Amino acid sequence: MTLLSIQLFGKFTIQADGKRLGGIDSRKVQELLAYLLVYRDRPHPRESLAELLWEASSTAQSKKYLRQALWQMQQLLPKAEAEPLIRIEPDWIRISPEASYWLDVAEFESAFAEAQGIPGHQLGEAVAASLDRAAALYRGDLLAGWYSDWCLYERERLQNMWLAMLDKLMSYCEASGQYEAGLAYGTRVLRDDRARERTHRRLMRLAYLAGDRTGALRQYERCVQTLEEELSVRPSRQTEELHQQILDDAMETGRIMEPQLPLATITSRLDRLRGILTQLRKHVGEDLDALDHALTDPE
Repeated sequence: MTLLSIQLFGKFTIQADGKRLGGIDSRKVQELLAYLLVYRDRPHPRESLAELLWEASSTAQSKKYLRQALWQMQQLLPKAEAEPLIRIEPDWIRISPEASYWLDVAEFESAFAEAQGIPGHQLGEAVAASLDRAAALYRGDLLAGWYSDWCLYERERLQNMWLAMLDKLMSYCEASGQYEAGLAYGTRVLRDDRARERTHRRLMRLAYLAGDRTGALRQYERCVQTLEEELSVRPSRQTEELHQQILDDAMETGRIMEPQLPLATITSRLDRLRGILTQLRKHVGEDLDALDHALTDPE
């Protein structure tokens, strides 16, 4: 049986039995497959897919392009001995729930769901190990270099999940005395978001607990400099208080409670982002139409 392995974090990559599958070079074929995989839990009406991926084309033309993309996909994907990856019906298309394949995003989301609702300091060893493996799957933003509205929305969602994973792992490492590992997780976060103050604060604590008071103070200086460069603000009261405790060599070693954004707040923010992207696409389309009219009809 052919083992199909698909990577959506970073660059789109698909392998069959460990070898890169060639031929799927068309961006629209890749986007169609990626969209079906990200939303693999549901069937998708043909008309919706055609409109989403070929919105600038007429209805008839977009349906034709969809048929061509599906044909290309079927020709290029390995023939399944059991259930094919793509289930195609007259009115809808979906990833077959019975298909056998490996998908990095699916593994990532499964590990996140397993740890959801468990504070980092209460993680068991097995769950922490699962989160560590999942975080390692995040080799880059979802489908790097793609800028479709649906992709930008999902990229933001998955990036927030990745940051939440690393936050939990840092908390787990602090509670279990694995300070060096916690420092490594924090460094990964700051490579993605230099001005994430809560991570600077956590790194200050971890360095101090690891016996590196000088490193903790240097982390504070990096925090001050980064916040000034990126946001033109000073550190928060929490950060300043922690800095003073480290200066006095009197940091509280008990677990601290970092403020957590409610899931509803995160969802609301993502919904607002989706609305902004929709409006932006509309305005860009109107501007392009006006420009096209001006060029073709100068009078």
